[in-house]
Amino acid sequence: MNASRHSSIASILNDVDQGADEYGKVSIGHIVESIGHRAFGPLVAVPAMLVVSPLGAIPTLPSILALVVAIFAVQMAFGRDYLWLPKTLANRSVDGSRVRRAVERIRPTTRKLDRWFDQRLTTLCGAVGTRVASACCLFLCLTVPPLELVPFAAALPMAAIAMFGIAIALRDGLLMLLAYALMAATFFLLLKTTN
Repeated sequence: MNASRHSSIASILNDVDQGADEYGKVSIGHIVESIGHRAFGPLVAVPAMLVVSPLGAIPTLPSILALVVAIFAVQMAFGRDYLWLPKTLANRSVDGSRVRRAVERIRPTTRKLDRWFDQRLTTLCGAVGTRVASACCLFLCLTVPPLELVPFAAALPMAAIAMFGIAIALRDGLLMLLAYALMAATFFLLLKTTN
């Protein structure tokens, strides 16, 4: 499905779920293809949501997905329309059944987000706001490897990234403000764990 036809985060997850059904293993490249190379919001939201799900317990997966998000965030910060991913990362794969379970786990939350957030304070989600959010996502990605040493702590920066991505996808500035608040909490947690 083309990214421009996505009307909700739940519909994006449906595409990811269908891809997981088709293959025994799901590569990061398949997930990106199902979302679309032009959809920055969903492209950062979906990997981040997967880390917040039980998949986040797989060793090194949070850091790998943070690297994927960082690559997209750098490109978006520089204003690229078509987002590219290196083949070495695109070919990394996860068991399809695990992806399906993770999608089922986060699906109820995405349905609520689709209902609650939509088209408020849209100026925060314009071109400038999206570039600022992409820079924030990049900084949040840098916190994931050190926080991965603390059980489930990497879920916090990835939750903030997911919020940024969903805010951009749904053009909801209120959710964008919540993402900034969660980003502040992430940096506070990082300071506490490094001291």
